[in-house]
Amino acid sequence: MKTLAQKAWESTAFKEQLVNNPVATIEQVTGKTLPTDKKIIVDDQTDESVIYFNIPAKVNFDELELTEEQLEMIAGGITPVLGAYALGVGIGLGLCWVASHI
Repeated sequence: MKTLAQKAWESTAFKEQLVNNPVATIEQVTGKTLPTDKKIIVDDQTDESVIYFNIPAKVNFDELELTEEQLEMIAGGITPVLGAYALGVGIGLGLCWVASHI
């Protein structure tokens, strides 16, 4: 994703191609075929005068299965879920601060 964003910042033509035809553009850059059961939306968020808020898909934790590597990390005392939660809280607090100062 970093490569795609970097290319979009450097080339207006590439950015337009990515926004108008994201599947073909991403497949061309990555060399990988994307799943056909998912929709890809590329939103040009380069306007610095606009604050964008993305509502992510809700995760169904009841059906979430951890890999062996993830289970080992948790058993070893590393809790990536808590780290991700803390990051989410931090981002949420930052958004609240920004919203209160607009």
